[in-house]
Amino acid sequence: MKKITLLLLTFLILVSCSELTANEKDVEEKSNDALVVENTEENNQADEDANNSTANPEGKLTVHYIDVGQGDATLLQTVEGEETFNLLIDAGDWTGDEVVPYLQSQSVESLDVVIGTHIHADHIGQLDEVIKNFPVDEVWMTGNVHTTGAFENVLAAIEQSEASYVEPRSGEEFEIGPFLVEVYHPTELSGDFNDDSISTRVTYGDVSFLFTGDAEAGAEEEMLANGFDLDADIFQLGHHGSSTSNTPAFVQAVSPDVAIYSAGLDNDYGHPHYETVELMKKMGIDLYGTDAHGTIVVESDGKRFSVQTDREASIEREKPDFLKDNDEDSARSSDECIDINSASLEDLYDIIHIDEARAAELVELRPHHSLNGLKRIYGIGDGRLADIKEEGLACVKE
Repeated sequence: MKKITLLLLTFLILVSCSELTANEKDVEEKSNDALVVENTEENNQADEDANNSTANPEGKLTVHYIDVGQGDATLLQTVEGEETFNLLIDAGDWTGDEVVPYLQSQSVESLDVVIGTHIHADHIGQLDEVIKNFPVDEVWMTGNVHTTGAFENVLAAIEQSEASYVEPRSGEEFEIGPFLVEVYHPTELSGDFNDDSISTRVTYGDVSFLFTGDAEAGAEEEMLANGFDLDADIFQLGHHGSSTSNTPAFVQAVSPDVAIYSAGLDNDYGHPHYETVELMKKMGIDLYGTDAHGTIVVESDGKRFSVQTDREASIEREKPDFLKDNDEDSARSSDECIDINSASLEDLYDIIHIDEARAAELVELRPHHSLNGLKRIYGIGDGRLADIKEEGLACVKE
């Protein structure tokens, strides 16, 4: 565990230099709740788990996906006996002021852990005010640094508080009261703030929640490659429901009953994207969003969970023109494409932006679950990935 003083010093030096899937699930509708799900999987380690508070919680969990517009803020709250445990994942956009009043409305007096999944201002924008208004035991952040006012304000607030500072890494596990928090990402920092997002699975009894911040396809590929058990009942969609995240292979591995995203109404980014909405439909996953439903609340006793919303809504997105064009005029058939999982180095050179060094790295990173996995290659970002997809030469065959 590191003290925030070390991080602040690092930042100052930088500035000066640069200036379910349960075996069986029964799903039933409930009149006052959007959805009720019961996990009926038998526990083969009942005797061992009887002594494990994280496996057998005694209270009730409430998870609040707070409507903060085009940002993220999620409160996990439970009472065990006479003790209350509060976890906050992200703290809204810097232009808003919703988070502190919402926490106060839920009788939050202190926070055990606050996680800033990454340092963009729509995720840590109100974190300084949270730290100023509530005693916080620990603040988790990636370790990346930025020159924005939002980031500097958070550093100052942590330094002036009694909170400990933690940079969690993949493979670590933490027990926080009845919560088991497993860290799946990052293993090490890449410098890409989105892809470096702290990604965690929080388990309460038999019910689990996955949070990946703004982690995109490259980070999802890494989590898949690392062999983590990604299965979760509720998945907060990556990057506000963007198509640059939430790849089919990753969502399949998570296999959630419910997907929830946080986004602003009629936001400029088009979140959630058409491809993500259609993927949820195809996979039979119930989809909720703060732009459509307002604040979304999940309640659980550790066996069952229910989803409640401020208002009823359906989520639809119109197919964008570039996808319509792809449907009408596909560049190549699947028989003609170059399978990046089996092609030789010489064949890979034919793909735009794939030179000798990138081809070698591509081979080293096999298998790839989708073309989005190419973002793990040094020098392949969103722009070059878009060029590769538009060319239509590279593919991932079944």
